[in-house]
Amino acid sequence: MDSKRGNVWIAAAGLVINEAGEWLVVKKKYSGLKGKWSLPAGFVQPGEMLDETAVREVWEETGIRSEPVALLGVRTGVINGNISDNMAIFLLRPRSERIIVQTEELDAAAFLSRAALQADRDTSGLIRYLLALEPLAFLPPHNGLNPGDPFGYTKYRLYFESLKGKE
Repeated sequence: MDSKRGNVWIAAAGLVINEAGEWLVVKKKYSGLKGKWSLPAGFVQPGEMLDETAVREVWEETGIRSEPVALLGVRTGVINGNISDNMAIFLLRPRSERIIVQTEELDAAAFLSRAALQADRDTSGLIRYLLALEPLAFLPPHNGLNPGDPFGYTKYRLYFESLKGKE
């Protein structure tokens, strides 16, 4: 067990795609993704929603400001039969262009083309999987729903796709 996080891990990642169609990717200095191109990602902090975590992690790791566009999907697994490891992956729109690499955790950060990522041996399995899904399907955010005062939500957002008209 990771004493800092307990046995349930909740994280978020951001896929930022610029106007040229390039993907923002990072190479971490640690973990199973060490030296691999992967998405900026990290653990949810208290008082934070999943999409806010993705935006914050992109900012902290790369200096790129972004905003959520949609939920792409969820990666979930169990580590060593004991740790529930869960990550929501969001599509983000860049609001800035200049990359500032956070060198404590990262060796590199870059906007790379899909072709460059497909050709690079150091591209992570998750990135390869997302590349194969092109064009990406996603769920846009829905704001403004209030689930009711008794719950005490101070922030609330839904990511669902309507099934109306899909028959």
